[in-house]
Amino acid sequence: MTPLELLAPARNADIGIAAIDSGADAVYIAGPFFGARKDAGNSVEEIARLCGYAHRFGARIFVTVNISVSEEELPELHRQMLLEQAAGVDAFIIRDECILGWDDITVPLHASTQCAIRTVEDARRYEALGCSRLVLERELPLETIKAIRKAVSCELEVFVHGALCVCYSGECSLSAYLDGRSADRGECIQACRSLYDLVDSEGRVLVRNKALLSLRDLNLHERLSELADAGVCSFKIEGRLKSISYVRNITRWYSKALDELTAGRPDDFSRASYGVVSGGFSPDPWKTFNRGYTELFLDGKRGKWSSMDAPTNLGTPVGTVSRIRHSRNGLELVITPDRGQAVVLNNGDGFSFIHKSSVVGFRGDVCEGFTITCKAVDGLREGTRLSRNIDAAFERELDRNLPKREIPVSLEVKVSGKWSIEITATSQDGRKVVSPFKADVDTAENRARAAAMFREQLSKRSGHYIFSLDRLDAGELPLLGASILNSMRRLVAEDLDLMPCKTVPMMNRTGDAGHSGPDEKTSTPVDGIREPLMRSKYCIRYELGMCPVHQGAADPGPLFLLNNGRRLAIGFDCKACEMTVTPA
Repeated sequence: MTPLELLAPARNADIGIAAIDSGADAVYIAGPFFGARKDAGNSVEEIARLCGYAHRFGARIFVTVNISVSEEELPELHRQMLLEQAAGVDAFIIRDECILGWDDITVPLHASTQCAIRTVEDARRYEALGCSRLVLERELPLETIKAIRKAVSCELEVFVHGALCVCYSGECSLSAYLDGRSADRGECIQACRSLYDLVDSEGRVLVRNKALLSLRDLNLHERLSELADAGVCSFKIEGRLKSISYVRNITRWYSKALDELTAGRPDDFSRASYGVVSGGFSPDPWKTFNRGYTELFLDGKRGKWSSMDAPTNLGTPVGTVSRIRHSRNGLELVITPDRGQAVVLNNGDGFSFIHKSSVVGFRGDVCEGFTITCKAVDGLREGTRLSRNIDAAFERELDRNLPKREIPVSLEVKVSGKWSIEITATSQDGRKVVSPFKADVDTAENRARAAAMFREQLSKRSGHYIFSLDRLDAGELPLLGASILNSMRRLVAEDLDLMPCKTVPMMNRTGDAGHSGPDEKTSTPVDGIREPLMRSKYCIRYELGMCPVHQGAADPGPLFLLNNGRRLAIGFDCKACEMTVTPA
């Protein structure tokens, strides 16, 4: 049986706790430094707090140390990792290979997606170096994932949801070239979301002011079973800069899907942590930040991956602005909804529209039916197509109606003596405690009523446990009130807490950490350019219907991107079906 792990992102410990409560089996988070999101650092004390909470459910905490580090930084990196290891982290997600040679780092080491593992050879290399898990490139087709699974014995992790870098991970220097801030140091300016003109060699503008390098968000929610069958054990959600409401919503959505998968195939799969999540909001991936969704290259086929018209969150369509009236309070908009559209607007909803190739957003101060009162908004006119990118009612639901995660515990009660009571508790993760009690009370005259009292009061919640009385072994029963039985249940919970929650075994170090492996990857010349700023499976020519190979279009010749006076050349390696961007 293969344990399946839902791995959620966390900007800070509170978001990590929210992810655990929403059903995550593991959370990845950065320590004080050395994470690939410079604005998402956390103290070792906060890491320890998150570990303590996660370990109640056998869930795991992974710390990211996945930027390029200089030789001068290695001692500080080593010191920080030792502190985080002592704080209870369960693994590190790494990029720098020297970490694999530190014998005092004893928890598993996972090769980050920044290692750009996209071939069987890449996978074998990092396994030989000692990585126990490989975080694969997002652009891989299912067949390549299967081939890697056959070639290596270590665990495989894939991204299933969230923002997509246009380039192969860990191989982009576009941000550093344009602005001096390196993605390899956690400072990416997201140049792929910027607006560009596309021009030919004669300087003719083919496309003006579009986010030509911006991709939709990944969504493999419907493909989890196929990925599990291909040998993937960890399903990763992108988003260490996302809000707590985003993490709750998307984590709950995928956790429900994994629950259905494991329940339907109990002989094949299980969850990688413990606890049952109940209640709370109903997740909806369309009501939280997204640029539209794509399954990218999972089927080995090209599709429309671009979000060039809306590189930020446009939201879901609401309708068309049919009338605008000016008032002292700003604007009053009347919306004509799309045919068949059943949308309920709420005060405080966020709306968006496209104006001059940019997404413009505003808040609806008062929403009554399909009339919106708001402050003045530049570019908003009658005939504008309007979308909602913030559902205020849903956001309130995410904040107020929270799910609850509890570990099921089965109780067996044996009553003897006058009155010796022994409660045996067995938790979902396999802990077993026997809690003895002594009661000096009268015999219950109505045994059925006393038994019902036992079942009612012991089959309740205490702490993060949910108890069920499954066996009551007794002839006569003592006359115990609700307060005494409740106290007994709470004491059983305390006895369980004295034993750490068990964890599903996770693979540890593999291979020979002293083996340096083959030389670092080198760039392959494409169209005569030897050092591309980025290489990508995404292709602008295909997105625009200009591909000579797949679409039979005439070759447009050399193409260039223009942005703020900077000129970038686009190269096309049609044999590998890849695109590059280089300085022109």
